[in-house]
Amino acid sequence: MDSSLRIRTATRGEAELLLEIQKASSVAGFGHVFPADKYPFPSEAVLDRWQKAIDDPADVVVLAELATAAVGFAAMRSEWLDALYVSPTCWSMGVGARLHDHALTWIRDLGCKRCHLWVLEQNARARRFYERRGWRLNGDTRVVPFPPYPIDVGYTIEL
Repeated sequence: MDSSLRIRTATRGEAELLLEIQKASSVAGFGHVFPADKYPFPSEAVLDRWQKAIDDPADVVVLAELATAAVGFAAMRSEWLDALYVSPTCWSMGVGARLHDHALTWIRDLGCKRCHLWVLEQNARARRFYERRGWRLNGDTRVVPFPPYPIDVGYTIEL
């Protein structure tokens, strides 16, 4: 990974930037689950999520930047990695790994002994990413609240 990658805390005015990164990553990675012609990206709900997360003192959202361009982000709270998205143009460049490691360090520094996350059941790329880093299925599932209502599977890692 390029040593110029910088990770910093996102600010309230950057919720739309988080939305843009998540949308680009989701459209590229989840098109087989959420075909864009049938299920438009829920921009309003996602923007609201990131505005609330940035304002919530229990949550931390960090941005990864290369030079001056935001290329990914992670959101975390006690015992949870809530989100990790990387712009498709930066996939397989180590951005996701750096965000992942930054998030787990932050969670570990809170004194947490484990961490959990949700991944779309049909997101083979993300599942491989997490499993290579020691995450294991924990048996939990949930229905994603957006049509066509696919299943998320739960993962846990011991810290």
